[in-house]
Amino acid sequence: PVQIASDGVEQFKSENYEVIIVDTSGRHRQESALFEEMQDIRSAIEPDNIVFILDATQGQAVHDQASSFHEAVDIGSCVITKLDGHAKGGGALSAVAATGAPIIFLGSGEHFDDFEPFKASSFISKLLGMGDMRGLVETIKESMGDPKKQPEMMDRMSKGIFTLRDMYEQFQNVMKLGPLSNIMGMIPSMQGLMQGQMGDDSTQRLKKFMYMMDSMTDAELDGAVDLEKFPSRIERIARGSGVQPQEVMALIRTHKQFEGMVKKMGKAGMMKGSDKDMAKQMQRNPKQALQQIRKTMDPRIIQQMGGAENVMSMMKEMGASDDKSGGPLGGLA
Repeated sequence: PVQIASDGVEQFKSENYEVIIVDTSGRHRQESALFEEMQDIRSAIEPDNIVFILDATQGQAVHDQASSFHEAVDIGSCVITKLDGHAKGGGALSAVAATGAPIIFLGSGEHFDDFEPFKASSFISKLLGMGDMRGLVETIKESMGDPKKQPEMMDRMSKGIFTLRDMYEQFQNVMKLGPLSNIMGMIPSMQGLMQGQMGDDSTQRLKKFMYMMDSMTDAELDGAVDLEKFPSRIERIARGSGVQPQEVMALIRTHKQFEGMVKKMGKAGMMKGSDKDMAKQMQRNPKQALQQIRKTMDPRIIQQMGGAENVMSMMKEMGASDDKSGGPLGGLA
């Protein structure tokens, strides 16, 4: 391994690569031979930064592990992985204390989208079970579609209009957010609640719904045709997207649920104006805002999110964070 690492680094240097990463095999502090090998590799390649990869599931045991590694080689930074499970990564703080090295990245999966820069305030907030509203606002902003289309969509939704095409666009935005379990983890009182329920299965279901909508005509997407009255159309969509007709019916039922919620929110006036206007409305008449929340949202969801008062405070915080950063959230609060 030492010779392979040395030859590889020399070759990449000769080919003018700017970043060269040498990934060594995992090892435990009791494996002295592997620790010696690690020291030999360090001496052979003289790295600019030695990154210690932390397993979030190890808990406080990571302190001793980190201390042993730091005694063997000079650790320059840390990366925490496996944050997509029940582990919150509290042991990472012990590793930082043991090595004096900063955390640079967090990993919550096996894909590039699951790799994110470390932000101390967001990490500590989630660690304490307080969610990460600022991170949620930033994530939503990054995922938003064409800003010019948002006022038009919000105007339609305020009138209770929500077509399959609108749902398709919203699904596209949701897909950009990354794993749904990560998004739920940003919301106070929702951490751990959906653990294991909103992973790859939910993402695949959204993709399958989008495949079905890709097989629809413009008239079907824009609500000009009542698909439930035309079994032949449902069968055609199923064949075109490689699914069963009952799965197309599941999509139609899901759309009906979304459409019903949008109509309720439109009647309650919750889709009108900007987030700043909504925040002002909450401050002027908090009782009315609470009534609108209870009337619009599913009681089970409200309970899971800590009650209507907590939902309202979250919406205020999202509006406040958005106001400081200087841009509308498109009514998604």
